Amino acid sequence: MKAPASLSQRMNIEWKPSDLDDLKAAKSQLEYPSLTARLSALLGKPIEIGLKLLPGNWNDKIQEITRAALLKGLEFSILTLGNKSGKNSKRLLHKALVFGSGTAGGAFGAVSAAIELPISTCIMLRSIANIARSEGHDVTRLETKFACLEVFALGGKSKKDDAFEEGYWAVRSALAKEISDAMRYIAEKGLTQKSGPPLVRLLTSIAARFSIVVTEETAAKLVPAVGAVTGGVINVMFMHHFQEMAKGHFSIKRLEKTYGSEAVRQKYEALEI
Repeated sequence: MKAPASLSQRMNIEWKPSDLDDLKAAKSQLEYPSLTARLSALLGKPIEIGLKLLPGNWNDKIQEITRAALLKGLEFSILTLGNKSGKNSKRLLHKALVFGSGTAGGAFGAVSAAIELPISTCIMLRSIANIARSEGHDVTRLETKFACLEVFALGGKSKKDDAFEEGYWAVRSALAKEISDAMRYIAEKGLTQKSGPPLVRLLTSIAARFSIVVTEETAAKLVPAVGAVTGGVINVMFMHHFQEMAKGHFSIKRLEKTYGSEAVRQKYEALEI
C-alpha cells in the first residue's frame, strides 16, 4: 500500500490547470459581494430601512434563535444525512423549498423568524451536504457534517463590526479548535447532552456570524412594499448566498486532500480575482 504524501512532498506537487481554475472559482465564491449589497439592489432601497423596524431586543433574540436553529440543524445532519452517490447537488430544488418558507416570512416579517429559521436552516444544510457530496466528500463522516455546519459562519461579514471582517481562512482557524472539541464531545456522548460546553461554544461562535446574515435577510423583508412573493425571492437569495459559500468551501477542502492545506492557502491568497 502506497504511503500518503508528506507535507513537504505535497507542497511541491505541480498544480493541474483545472485545479487552479477550481481554486480561482472558489475564491470568487467566498469573496462574493455581501448579501446586504445584493438585497439592496433587488429591493431598490437600502435594507437599513428594514433594520430600523426590527424589535428593540432583536440582537439578543436573534442570537437565541440562530443558536437553536443551528442545534436543530446539527441534529438533522447527524441523524439524517446519508451518502447517496451522485454529482447532482439539487441546488434548484432546495431554492424552491426555501422560496415556499420565505413566502410566509414575507407576510409576517420578524415574528415568523423563530418558526421559519429552523426550517430554512435544515433545508440549507441539506443543500450544503449535497454540495459537499458533489465535491467528493463523505457526508456520513462526522468531520464532514461539522464542515457543513461551518459554512453558516462563512457568510457573515459586516462592515459595522470589525471583529467580523475576517477572511475565509481566518474564520476556519478561529473555529478549528471549537469544531475539534465539539466533534470529540459528540463522539463520546452523542447528542444526549445538548448543553455541553464544547457544543455551546461552537454553536455560539457560528451563531454570532450567522445571525448577521439572518438579520440582513429579515430586515429586507420589513422594507416597505415588500410582499409575500418578494419574501420568497429574498429566501432564495439567502439560500444562494450559502450555496456559493458551500461550493467554494468544499472545493477547497477537496483540493487540500491533494495539495495540503498550507499549499492551497498560499495559492488562494496569491490569486487575483
